[in-house]
Amino acid sequence: MTASVKHTIAELLKSATDALTVSGSPSPSVDATALLSHVLQKPRSYFLTWPEKTLTSEQYDAFSKVLERRTHGEPVAYITGEREFWSLNLSVSPSTLIPRPDTERLVEVALEKVNDCDGAVLDLGTGTGAIALALASELPDREVFGVDIREEATVLAQNNAAKLNIRNTTFWQGSWFEPVITGMKFALVISNPPYIDGDDPHLKEGDVRFEPSSALVADEHGLADIRTISGQARDYLEINGWLLFEHGYKQGEQVRAILSLFGYDEIATEQDYSGNDRVTFGRYTG
Repeated sequence: MTASVKHTIAELLKSATDALTVSGSPSPSVDATALLSHVLQKPRSYFLTWPEKTLTSEQYDAFSKVLERRTHGEPVAYITGEREFWSLNLSVSPSTLIPRPDTERLVEVALEKVNDCDGAVLDLGTGTGAIALALASELPDREVFGVDIREEATVLAQNNAAKLNIRNTTFWQGSWFEPVITGMKFALVISNPPYIDGDDPHLKEGDVRFEPSSALVADEHGLADIRTISGQARDYLEINGWLLFEHGYKQGEQVRAILSLFGYDEIATEQDYSGNDRVTFGRYTG
């Protein structure tokens, strides 16, 4: 294809889907549609209504460039600069993890637990702010705080809160509980921390190749940060408050053992939408 030839939306979506299939994309049709939607600034429904519409040369060139980036494996979210999570349109950047559907299960479990205890919520390793903002949108009468060690991530989370007009959030920069104001207690501490073993072969596959390794990999076979947070959280949880983690699908038993070691009660693991262990929690009873 050349830019001098007029190409319809239907033709471009088909050729892009074919190219992405060859390149190994796990969702070629979805990716092609998302990229064209980004370039044309049109909803996906537009493509169904106007499949015979043609692109200008400038639009075609722009689409060709983003398609090439995707065929080389770059995540769609980084190309478009956005990702939907919990029906919130979040800005994303290569300085943060891309919010994933499995993490919505963590939000669901948190919403089930948080009503057991009054008080604020703390999200550790907040990244884009996805978890904190999802909880804040559902709990408008609660204060929700987020912490991330990276300045770029903290600023991004703050910008997402402003863009979405979610006012009951505050984001701090620092390592885990380091920036928390002395004496603050929380009804719920939640985290999707780094939990992948540095030798895991999946780190060389798919979108994670482009994501920051510091947000993915932890020592002690992926359990070091979960262990650190579990020990420190006891100083920041209200009596009967909850600690919740997202973790790897093979780590449920190990995370339960860590929570038990630090004296948490009512420890249990919930599965994600695929039936894999994904969220483990425990209650701090003092």
